[in-house]
Amino acid sequence: MRPPLPVGSILQNRYRILSLLGQGGFGRTYLSEDQGRFNERCALKELTPAQGDAYALDKSRELFQREAQTLYQIQHPQIPQFRATFEQDQRLFLVQDYVEGQTYRQLLDQRKTQGLAFAESEVLQLMQQILPVLAHIHAKGIVHRDIAPDNIMLRQQDNKPVLIDFGVVKELATRFQTMMTGVAEPTTVGKPGYAPSEQMQTGKAYPSSDLYSLAVTAVVLMTGHEPQELFDDTTMTWYWQRWVTVNPGLAQILNRMLSYRPGDRYQSVSEVAQALQAITNPGTAAAAAPVNNPPPVAVAPPPASPPAIAQNPPTQLSRMQTVAVGRRAAVEPAPANPPQRSTNGPAIEEPRSSIWDDPLAIIATGIALVILTGLGSWLIMRAILDNRTDSPPIATPSPSLSPSVTPSPSPSLSPSPSPSPKPPEPVNYTKRLNLSANSTVGQNGVLKANESMTYIINGQQGQIMESIISGEGVLMTVYAPDSRPVDDNAQRVSYWQGALPYNGDYFVELKPVQGLESGRYDIDISLRSEPQPPSPSPSPSPEPPQINEIVVEFEPGETSERAYYSDRRVNANRIDRYLISAKAGNALSAEVNSRRATLRVYDPSGREITKPGDVTWQVDNVPYASGTYLVDVIDQSDTRGSRYDLSLTRR
Repeated sequence: MRPPLPVGSILQNRYRILSLLGQGGFGRTYLSEDQGRFNERCALKELTPAQGDAYALDKSRELFQREAQTLYQIQHPQIPQFRATFEQDQRLFLVQDYVEGQTYRQLLDQRKTQGLAFAESEVLQLMQQILPVLAHIHAKGIVHRDIAPDNIMLRQQDNKPVLIDFGVVKELATRFQTMMTGVAEPTTVGKPGYAPSEQMQTGKAYPSSDLYSLAVTAVVLMTGHEPQELFDDTTMTWYWQRWVTVNPGLAQILNRMLSYRPGDRYQSVSEVAQALQAITNPGTAAAAAPVNNPPPVAVAPPPASPPAIAQNPPTQLSRMQTVAVGRRAAVEPAPANPPQRSTNGPAIEEPRSSIWDDPLAIIATGIALVILTGLGSWLIMRAILDNRTDSPPIATPSPSLSPSVTPSPSPSLSPSPSPSPKPPEPVNYTKRLNLSANSTVGQNGVLKANESMTYIINGQQGQIMESIISGEGVLMTVYAPDSRPVDDNAQRVSYWQGALPYNGDYFVELKPVQGLESGRYDIDISLRSEPQPPSPSPSPSPEPPQINEIVVEFEPGETSERAYYSDRRVNANRIDRYLISAKAGNALSAEVNSRRATLRVYDPSGREITKPGDVTWQVDNVPYASGTYLVDVIDQSDTRGSRYDLSLTRR
C-alpha cells in the first residue's frame, strides 16, 4: 500500500488534508476541509488499486463508480451524505459528510473504566432509532454488512445514532482480488463475532444478517463483554443473559435476532419494530398480535393457540366462534332438528324462498344455528386445550369449521431448533513460546478451515513485539492480557508491531481466511526492549568513535528525491551517520564512492540490514516499519582516514 497523504496536502485544488482518522488493509479515511464549501469539514475515503497494472486500474475505476452510484441513492439524515468521487495520482477517493461525535465503542470503553455499561432503556432507544435507517437501506437493496459499536456514532449535535462505514472500500478490494486472480472469493466484510455465520463463511448477506449484527451490538453494550465471551462456538449458543437481566420480552426479541439460521430470525425491520412496539407500548399489543412469522421453538415457547387460525380466517367463521364462546351452556340439549341442512353456513346466505314463508321455520333455523355453532366451537376449544391433533369425532354437524381445525398445529413450529447441517466444531491449538527479550522465534504449520492456532508469549509493559506471517491463507489477531485486541491494527492482519501496554500473557491467534479449506503459514515473533540507536564500533579502539549525525534534506524531483554529499572524510575515530525519514512503500538507496569507506545501514528498529564491506544498498519497497533509517559511512583504514562521496535517493 502506498504511504498516506501528508497533512496539508490539497486534492483537486479543493480538499485539504487535516489529519488521518484511521486506516486498514484496504484503505484510509482522512479528515479534510472542503475549500469549495467555506472550509466545511468532510471525510475523505481512499482506495489504492494495485500499482503498475493498467487493466486493474480501469476495472477499479468501473467498480468504484458503480459503488459511488449506490451510495448516492442513500438519502437519510442518520447516514453521512455522499458528496463526490474523484481520482488523483491513481488513488480513488470518496467524499462524505464528517460526523462530529463518538462511536458507541468509545462510549462503552469510557463506561467500562467506571465499571458500567449501557442500560436496557438506552439500548432499546438505540435500536428504535437505528431500525428506520436499516429499513431505508434495505428498501434499496443495500445491506450494511458491518454493524458494530465501532460503526455507530452518537452525533454530538442532536444525540442521534448515525450509521457509518458501509464497508464499501473493503468489499471493493475483495472484488479487485477476485478480478485479478480469477478465483471467486466471498467478501469478508464484517467483524468476527458481530457478523453471522452465513456472511463470514459464504459471503452471503441478507437484511436478517444486519439484524443479527444489531442484536450482537445490543448485548455487547448491555453486558460490557465482547461476543467471544458471550457465545459458545462449540454449541453455537449465546449466553449473554448470564451477565445481565432484561425485560423478558426484549430478551425474546434479541434471541430470535441472534438465531443461527437466517430463516429463524426476523426477516425484516418492520417485524422487529412491531415486536419492540408491543413491549414498549403494551396497549398496542392486541393490534400487533397477528404476526405472520411466529417465533421459532428454539427461541421461545409456542403460542397458546395455533397460529394458523389467526392467518386470514374467513369472516363468517370468526363471527360464529365469537357467539359460541359466550353461550357454552347451550351445548347440553340435543339439536331440535339434526337432519336439517339449513345449519350449514352457505344455506343461510342463500335460503330457499319457502323457508321465509313460515315464521316458525325461521325461528327453528336460528336456534339450530346457535346450538350447532356452540357445539362446534366447544369442540375446537377442547381440542386446543388437550393439544389433540385429530379431528373431533362429532364435527360433522359443522362442516364449515373443519378446514380451520385440520391444520393444527402450525407447520412453522415443527422444525427442530438445532442447526442443520451442523458446521464442523472449531478446534483450537495452543502453544506457549519461551521468548526472552531481544530474541526471535519461528513457527510454521497448516490450518484447516475449522482450526486455529494460538501462541502465548509473556511480555512486559514497554517491550516491542513484532509478528510477521508469510505463507498463504492465514491471518492473525494479537490479543492483550485482557483478551481484547492490542490495538485497531492488530485484527486479521499479516504483520503487527507495537509496544506492549501491560505485563502478562499475550496471545497471537492464527486463523485461515474465511472461505478457504486450509491455509499454510510461517510466523516469526520477536520481543525486544525499547529500541536504542546502535553505536557501531568499526574498529577496536580504547575510545568509542565520535558519531557525526546529519539529517538528510532531499531536493524534490519529479519521481524521486536525491541528496548528494561530496568530498567528506571519515577515520577510525569518526563515523558520519545520515538520518533518512521513510514511510512504508518508499524506495531507498545509498551509494558511497571511496577506496576505503563502506556503508552500514540500520532499519527503524535498530537492526543492521547490510553486510560488511557493502558500498551500495537499496530497498525497493519499505516493507512494514515507518521511521528513521540510519546510514553510517565508516573508514576501513587504520590511520589515514578515507575521503568519500555519498549519494542518497528516496522515491
